[in-house]
Amino acid sequence: MISERLSGETSLRRDLEALSVSQRLVRSVSQKLRKKNNRSEGEEEEDGRGVSLRCLVLYGRGGGCKVGAETSDDFGDPSGRRRSSASDDGKGYKTICGVEETGVDCFSYGVKDKFWKRNNRKDLEVEELQQNSRMHLFLPDDILELCLVRLPLTSLMNARLVCKKWRYLTTTPRFMQMRKEGLHQNPWLFLFGAVKDGYCSGEIHALDVSLDEWHRVDADILKGRFLFSVASIQDSVYIVGGCSSLTSFGRVDRSSFKTHKGVLVFSALTKSWRKVASMKYARSSPILGISEVGSDCLIVRSQQNRQDRRFPRTRIGGVSDVYEDPHRLSLRREPGSGFNENEISSLPHRKQGKFVRQKGDLSNTTDCRRFVLIAVGGLGSWDEPLDSGEIYDSVSNKWMEIQRLPVDFGIVCSGVVCNGMFYVYSETDKLAGYDIERGFWVGIQITPSPPRVHEYYPKLVSCNGRLFMLSVSWCEGDGQIGRRNKAVRKLWELDLMYLTWTEVSIHPDAPMDWNAAFVADRNLIFGVEMFKIFGQVLDFLTVCDVSDKGTNWSHISRNHVAHELDASSCMTKSMAVLHL
Repeated sequence: MISERLSGETSLRRDLEALSVSQRLVRSVSQKLRKKNNRSEGEEEEDGRGVSLRCLVLYGRGGGCKVGAETSDDFGDPSGRRRSSASDDGKGYKTICGVEETGVDCFSYGVKDKFWKRNNRKDLEVEELQQNSRMHLFLPDDILELCLVRLPLTSLMNARLVCKKWRYLTTTPRFMQMRKEGLHQNPWLFLFGAVKDGYCSGEIHALDVSLDEWHRVDADILKGRFLFSVASIQDSVYIVGGCSSLTSFGRVDRSSFKTHKGVLVFSALTKSWRKVASMKYARSSPILGISEVGSDCLIVRSQQNRQDRRFPRTRIGGVSDVYEDPHRLSLRREPGSGFNENEISSLPHRKQGKFVRQKGDLSNTTDCRRFVLIAVGGLGSWDEPLDSGEIYDSVSNKWMEIQRLPVDFGIVCSGVVCNGMFYVYSETDKLAGYDIERGFWVGIQITPSPPRVHEYYPKLVSCNGRLFMLSVSWCEGDGQIGRRNKAVRKLWELDLMYLTWTEVSIHPDAPMDWNAAFVADRNLIFGVEMFKIFGQVLDFLTVCDVSDKGTNWSHISRNHVAHELDASSCMTKSMAVLHL
C-alpha cells in the first residue's frame, strides 16, 4: 500500500510539472495569436502573390508543426495547432477539441518580418522590370528614332551598344536620312596618314570640333598605305590611290614601292569600310574633287563623246604592241591636246551651279542622290607626274577617262569643285576649270596672280559657291615684317565675274608647314599644320568663318595628336571634314 501511494504521488508530480510547462507554451502561443489578428491587411496580400510563410510549406513533409505537436499532446489547445500538409495518419498529431485554426505562424518573433521584407523586395524588383519592359515594348519606334537622332555622335555610338533593337534603329537608311537632314550635326575633322615609329599605323584621328575632343579609330585596312588622297561627301570619306612599300611592309619607303589604284570608302556613322571600283591607272597623291549632281546628269554620254582619240600603236615609233609606253600618261609626250577652243564659252556668262538636264520627267530626281568623283594628276607607277584624269560615277560604279590637260599647264598641285566646275591650280600659277556636265576643260586667264613663295603650294577651297585660295607670300611694309613673320599665309578670294583675286585675311600662324592641309565645309575653312621643331612634332588646327565680316582665324586644337607621330606624318597627312 505504501509503495502504491508513493508511485501515485510521483506520477501526480510529473503530471503537474508537465502541466506547468504546457501552460507556458499555450500562453506564448496565445500572445502570438493576438498579435496576428491585430496586424494590417497588407500581410494578407502575400498569400495572393504566391509567397507562403506558413508552417504548411516549411514542415509539410517533415512531420507538421512542432509547436502544434507539443501543445496538442498535453492539452490540445485549438489555438496552438495547425494541420500538416501531409496526411495525419502515421504522424501522431491530431486535434483534440474545437475547430482547427490555420492562422498561426510558426516563426519566432521578428524572423517572419525579415523573411517577408526580403521576398517583398524581390517582388518589387520583378514588378519594376516588368513595367520597364512594358514601357519599352509599347514605345513606338518613331519616338525612339526622334530621341536617338538628337544625340551627339559619341553618345549615339554608345547607344548602339544598349541592345540589338537600338542598333538596328540607328543603322537603317531612314535613320541615316533623318540624321543628314536634321539640325543636330556638328563638324568633325578626320586626320589620315599617321606614321608612328616609321610605320603607317592606319589610325584615323577624329576631332569633335564642338566639344574639342579627339577620338582614335583603328583602320587596319589602311596599314602600310601612304600618300593617298581623301575626299568627303555626306557621311562618307573616299580614300583614293596611294603607295605601299614592297621590301619593308608598313614603312614609308619609296625605294621600292607599289602604287595603288584601289578606292576605299569609310562610313563615319557606322565605322564600316567598303570597296568601290578601282581607277583605271594607279596614282599616288592625286588631286580630287567631289560633287553632287542630278540623277539625269549626262556624264556618261559626254565622256564618251569627249574622250581623246588614240593613235594606233606601231613598232615604228618605238612602242611595242605588247608593252605599253610607261610615259603615255605623263607630261613627257608630244604636245597637241590643249583646250578645245571651239567649246570654250565665256565663264562669267555661265550660270553657276546649273547643269544641263535631259528633257523629261524630273519629279523623282531629288529622291535619288548621285555624285561624281574626279581624280587628276598625281604620280604614276614610275613616280612620274601625270596630267591625265578620271571621273567616277556613283550610280554606275565605274571610272571613265576625261580630257587631258595641256602640256603647258604644268603639274596640278591643288583642286576643288565649285558651282559645278572642277577648278585646278598648277605650279606655274595657271588656273583651269573642268565642266563636269559638258566634259571639257576651260582655261581661265587671271591677271595678276597672287604673289607667293614657290616652295609652298597654294591650296584651293570652296565655301557656299565662293572660291578661295591660300598661299604663302613675303611680307610687305614695315608694319608686317618682324623677327618671326617674314612670310605669312594669306587667304584670297576669286571674283568669278571679273576673274580677279582679292585678299580676304591673313593666317595668324607662321607658315612652318609647306604641306599644310585645308578643307572647307559650308561657311568654315579648317586648316591643319604639322612640323618638327626642336626634336618635337607640333600640330595646330585653325578655323575661319568666311560668313563673318572680319573673317578672322581662331585656334581649335593645339598639340593633341602630333606628339605621338613621326615627322614623316607632315608629308603623308590628309584631312577631311564631315557633319555628323
